[in-house]
Amino acid sequence: MSTTEPLLSAGAAKKKGGKGRRVGIDEALSAHAGAFGRWQLRHFVAVSAAWALEALHTMVIIFADREPATLPVPCAAAGREWAGGGGSGAAASTVVEWGLVCGQRYKVGLAQAVFFAGCMIGAGVFGHLSDSFLGRKGALQVVCVLNAAFGLLTALSPNYWAYAALRLLTGFSAGSVGVLAFVLATEPVGPARRGAAGMSTFYFFSGGIAALAAVAALFQGSWRALYAVTSLPSLVFAVAVVPFFVSESPRWYLVRRRPDDALRVIRAIAATNGRAVPEDLRLKLDDEEPGNKDVGGSTASSGSIVDVFRSPTTRVRLVLSVLINLLSSVVYYGLSLNVVNLKTNLYVTVVVNSLAEMPAYLLTALLLDHFGRKPLAIGTMLLSGVFCIAGSLVPGAGIMRFVMSSSR
Repeated sequence: MSTTEPLLSAGAAKKKGGKGRRVGIDEALSAHAGAFGRWQLRHFVAVSAAWALEALHTMVIIFADREPATLPVPCAAAGREWAGGGGSGAAASTVVEWGLVCGQRYKVGLAQAVFFAGCMIGAGVFGHLSDSFLGRKGALQVVCVLNAAFGLLTALSPNYWAYAALRLLTGFSAGSVGVLAFVLATEPVGPARRGAAGMSTFYFFSGGIAALAAVAALFQGSWRALYAVTSLPSLVFAVAVVPFFVSESPRWYLVRRRPDDALRVIRAIAATNGRAVPEDLRLKLDDEEPGNKDVGGSTASSGSIVDVFRSPTTRVRLVLSVLINLLSSVVYYGLSLNVVNLKTNLYVTVVVNSLAEMPAYLLTALLLDHFGRKPLAIGTMLLSGVFCIAGSLVPGAGIMRFVMSSSR
């Protein structure tokens, strides 16, 4: 080479070699794009709104399946005509329309049970699809469309059994909304802020319950209208919010061997946050060793539940997580759906009950980094059990609260 020929600059040499500094998603967010800036705040609010939609579909049964204050006829004479309106047309609740009292009262609990059975099935199905080809964003959009469709069809139910079947289908699609929204909202957040951000998503669920009480107060005369009104927001969210304000998770792109798309999201986050990402920055999987094959290879992770069971650590954590969520759900939904038996103003009680949850979210977010997840999980479950047992000792509270606190 001639002594007069210019040497390659350091930057050009890096480009020519095709190699740059490789970091994980967390380091890229913390060091370059920003842990929680304007981009994450906007995205967090847009995605977490889905939690409010899930609250509408889940808790609508409190108002749609409520019993009237008094039975107009004795149980011996109760039937499809007990409300004087027959089995079709406008009615305040399904109980009134289909005579779900006395010997038919079990059907109210059955409709609620099949909804949560659908949640259990749907969470597994859409959880897998969100990890595989559909993605977090695509799965969230699909379940919101299904929620709207099944909810609107529920409003047209010709009889109880059609109603129960549609509640099962609604549960199938609604059961994964919260999980998908949680993952989408927190994965683009830096690790230093991720715990607090994750806890803050639950404010939207509680807020959705409070909003539901207000909507239900406006549609006290027709459970069908209530189902229709609470289903339409999911369709609006899927059509007008998800495509324009929600981004796919950069971590999902990376796991699916699409590093260029992942880096594009990181650069968009940095640009909105007023930060800069080095030109030579490249992304790698968190557990990728320096000598491993580049993340841009052709083989993508299967996203299957089998991947979880391959590791003893993840196997144990999965079983424990399922068990903890099962017991927590029994207590949470058991108490939340039981507000109809408190003999107070139902609408005010639901609002107060939803607002009462919010201080716990704030306290947990503040203590999470100090104590860690495991001690807080154990401590909050113990406190919940103690408070439930104490509540069961209040005269007239009933033995069921003790049963639920024991299961905690």
